Amino acid sequence: MGNGKEILLEAKSLSAWYGAAQILFGVNLVVGRGEVVSLLGRNGAGKSTTLKTLIGMLDKRRGSVTFLGEDISTREPHHAARMGLGFVPEDRRIFTDLSVTENLEVGRQAPRRWPDGSDAPLWTPERLFGLFPNLGEMPTRPGGRMSGGEQQMLAVARTLMGNPFLVLLDEPSEGVAPVIVEQMANMILELKGHGVSILLSEQNMHFAELVSDRAYVLEKGQIRFEGSMADLAINEEVRRAYLGV
Repeated sequence: MGNGKEILLEAKSLSAWYGAAQILFGVNLVVGRGEVVSLLGRNGAGKSTTLKTLIGMLDKRRGSVTFLGEDISTREPHHAARMGLGFVPEDRRIFTDLSVTENLEVGRQAPRRWPDGSDAPLWTPERLFGLFPNLGEMPTRPGGRMSGGEQQMLAVARTLMGNPFLVLLDEPSEGVAPVIVEQMANMILELKGHGVSILLSEQNMHFAELVSDRAYVLEKGQIRFEGSMADLAINEEVRRAYLGV
């Protein structure tokens, strides 16, 4: 990483399978404290699989994953979540029959401290309604009666109720209205300002450029590029070859 940031999450030689099909091949990546990192690639490149493997959702995986210096390679997802690794899946998975406020309560965890003893960001429904004004206007609305973009925001807000040090965000801009995409970008930058790290998988290069410090480009389960977002933005060859832009 080379910028002196404290490393929160590191994967080394990460490989993963769905049944007999190998999807990831020796992926190495790192996320530092207060950093936004994008995992870019076309549909089917292995982005979502990478996030699921990092948090422990795939049974068949190899390589090492360390979070806050602890090896979580063979741990269950709930263990990583309890340690402060948040995950917002692409399919959102909110509770459709629970209200916005009830969905948030489901995600609540105790306050956390960074390894150096300082307080980590503490999220309450009130603070989250400040970050997501749309949700603040509908605290009693059932999750099933919200738009896709509002559900996406609720999924992020519920994850933040766990006071995570780092959030894995799967395709945040996928299939939501442009105004919501803009709010998502603002939200990610605000989280970063509070010291939360984010690793997001994304196909939308423009969205990634708005929020990311660094990027990894994935193609067929292998990292093909890693570097600053600025370097990727001017690297036409990589973008054309692996991102189709």
